[in-house]
Amino acid sequence: MRFVIYLYRRFLPVFFGSIFFFCLVLILVDLLMNLWSFISQEVAPVDIMRVMVLYIPKTLSFSLPLSILFAVSYTLSDLYAKNELTAIFASGVSLFHFTLPLLILSLVLSFGLFFFEDRIVVPTYAKKNELQDSLLNQTKSLNNDRIVIITNRGEIVYKADYYNDAEQRLVGFFVVFRDENKNLVKILRSDSATWNETYWECATATEYVVEDTFMRAYPASQQTMFLLTEPPETFRNNTIDVETVSVTEAQTYIERLSRAGLPVAEATSQYYKKFSFPLIVFIVVFLSIGLSGKTRKNVLLISLVLCIMAAVLFYVSQMVTMLLAQFGYVSPFIGAWFPVILFIVISIVLLKFART
Repeated sequence: MRFVIYLYRRFLPVFFGSIFFFCLVLILVDLLMNLWSFISQEVAPVDIMRVMVLYIPKTLSFSLPLSILFAVSYTLSDLYAKNELTAIFASGVSLFHFTLPLLILSLVLSFGLFFFEDRIVVPTYAKKNELQDSLLNQTKSLNNDRIVIITNRGEIVYKADYYNDAEQRLVGFFVVFRDENKNLVKILRSDSATWNETYWECATATEYVVEDTFMRAYPASQQTMFLLTEPPETFRNNTIDVETVSVTEAQTYIERLSRAGLPVAEATSQYYKKFSFPLIVFIVVFLSIGLSGKTRKNVLLISLVLCIMAAVLFYVSQMVTMLLAQFGYVSPFIGAWFPVILFIVISIVLLKFART
């Protein structure tokens, strides 16, 4: 128990100091990137402070993995350099058992990071972007053009030249109806269609029905229009970055993409990444334990270099596997989880050959 208390006393000040430093750097970088825009729009200092405060949870999320990696690496390297770990090993305590409290802490923080990201970071970061866009007079239009939506397992295909979100109106509207074998049944055409609470209502529409080997034109029936139930949200220009929304919102977005017949590999891999990425806290602690004790000189510098190298390697490998998942070379699950599994294995190997 004394070893645990002593280890935390050496580790926690470095850890909290690192978090404060990295958060401060990220906040200042974000402020400097937008400072000229704030000045040109004559944004009040109190509003700028509100933007910075809303950005704090996101900086904590960014800073936690790097901070804990540096803190563990520096603490253990310092103990090696001062021969304190040599005395601990001589007493019969192995490196794994001595650092086990740090591994347990990192595992708890990994689970905590997932809920912190989903419940706090996502909504505060969304409010930050919304407030910043409002202060800088930057608005995003939900209008859309050249739209093709596939629904009902491919049996109904919508096509429109333009969607007006304010009026909830589609212009240059076509709908293709197919049977369960994807054979053409009929086509509905209208100059425009307006959302009528439950379906798209066409003022003047024509439907072309396949009869034997011919297509005959008829005025569109009300029964046909009752089938046009795809909601306006599907037609909006509302591409979502899955990483910036909650798990529930990500699920809804992926379901909407699937229903519309759009590619879902990238969104699905980002969805799985929401679960795998928090484990980076556990991985970096495992890595830093294996990397510690490589030198007794320049402890701070070497720890920082090893910290940055390990973090960069993990992020690069994850970026590569996510790209492979996006282009369909690997499954979204593999794209998100393979780097985690790989670096856990690397950490075990490093720990096995660590100096004890």
